Amino acid sequence: MTIEVSGQVGPQLVADGTSQPFRQGRSAEMVVQELHGRFYEQNYRNVVFSTGMTALTSIANATFTSATTGATATPIVGVWNPVTSTVNLSILQAILGLTTTAATSTGGGPFVWMVATSQTALTLGITPFNRKSLTATGSQAKGFGGTALTGLNGALSVMCGSALNGGTAGFSQVGTAVGFSPFLPTASVENFDGCLIIPPGGLLALMATTTPVAHSAVSSLVWEEIPL
Repeated sequence: MTIEVSGQVGPQLVADGTSQPFRQGRSAEMVVQELHGRFYEQNYRNVVFSTGMTALTSIANATFTSATTGATATPIVGVWNPVTSTVNLSILQAILGLTTTAATSTGGGPFVWMVATSQTALTLGITPFNRKSLTATGSQAKGFGGTALTGLNGALSVMCGSALNGGTAGFSQVGTAVGFSPFLPTASVENFDGCLIIPPGGLLALMATTTPVAHSAVSSLVWEEIPL
């Protein structure tokens, strides 16, 4: 038995719940594409949020490193999903921008992602930014970026290395100190695209592996909140 499948040539604008023929091109081919940007649909549904250090912030302290694993740790960027949350945090992307602030500087070494679970009592944090409404509202999570993990139960542990990088190799340089151009990229992006989930009670934090000297950063972490 032959079943005929028909389509409609050209773009369509339809409401949710509407049944329409599949889209065809001018050569009668079935059009299959990633419509809009790859995170557009999630963002349109009002479930994409971000956090981080939006002002240039010095990270020249051991609290920004993997050597500090307790409540005094200050993630370069991170997010906590409260244990009472009704969503998973699906991590989409992270951004790190670094600059040197003195002619003599030392980099932060490779960066790592650190985690903790069953966290119920964190008392600080940043209200995340809604990527659709452009306001700090709607998220069930708390962000961290230069903010201490006050109330942390237990200790952070290293989960994996990060693709984020930047800063100097660590030797004296001659030139203008503020904003001195480093030899490594000043900004980098790590795309997770949902391959990392932070469940209720989970905490994710980006940390340096050595104490930076004369380095400041901006950072961003983007995620989608998906109902359990």
